[in-house]
Amino acid sequence: MKKILVPIDFSKTSEYASIIASKIAKKTDATVYLIHLIELPKGVIDMGVSSKFSIPESMLYLRKVKEKILIFKKEFFSENTNVNYFIKLNSPFEGIQKYADKINADLIIMGSKGHSELDEIIIGSNTEKIVRNSTKPVIIVKKDPESFKLKKIVFASNFEEDNKEIFSKFVNFANIFSSKVYLLKINTPANFQGNAKAKQEIKDFISDYNLPKSKIKIYNDVSVEKGILNFSEEIEADLIALATHGRSGLAHFFTGSVTKKLSKNSLRPMMTIKI
Repeated sequence: MKKILVPIDFSKTSEYASIIASKIAKKTDATVYLIHLIELPKGVIDMGVSSKFSIPESMLYLRKVKEKILIFKKEFFSENTNVNYFIKLNSPFEGIQKYADKINADLIIMGSKGHSELDEIIIGSNTEKIVRNSTKPVIIVKKDPESFKLKKIVFASNFEEDNKEIFSKFVNFANIFSSKVYLLKINTPANFQGNAKAKQEIKDFISDYNLPKSKIKIYNDVSVEKGILNFSEEIEADLIALATHGRSGLAHFFTGSVTKKLSKNSLRPMMTIKI
């Protein structure tokens, strides 16, 4: 955990993402990279005679953005945290992906709204694209995380073999913070498994990993997403962690809609790691 990328647009949710990034950076001594993306209207790239592109106005705007970032940096990060910042002309989705690869980020932390259809179109769609396509772990933040301590993490999975590679990344993250990990499998009416068999499968799955503070939980609910949300609420989890699949959302016994529903309805921070 050496490089953390935080896209910022100076909204409340990007402030929340920065608070979590600051806390993780302090614990891991990571460098934080703040990136502000400016998506130019069509035609601006063409700087011909017919373009409305104004160099003086643009330079003034960029200078104002830089001033805002410096204020932002001072407000949300301590002097002891190494923070770099960049202003890029790109769409949010392409810019975040491109820069995460360029700096070889270990983690992306980003704010998301997604409470209404309008929010979903403006912000939720970019967040969903990042979650679905990012090869880097992503933490999504939606509310003020002042009490964020990473003491309790829910790892929701089907605990099948193809989850093991990402589980090792998750274990490293959890152990950094000495977190108590709740290994959660959801039983639904359509996909039900006896507790004894389900617990044994989870025990076999985690046998190769060092998880000093963990608890296996089989939880029954009407749907996977409701089960994850309700269980996380019951134990007051600090973070929900999920394994995702690039094309279909959460792997196998989760459906593609689960990721979207969770990111829209859960106010708790969510970590997604792509298989």
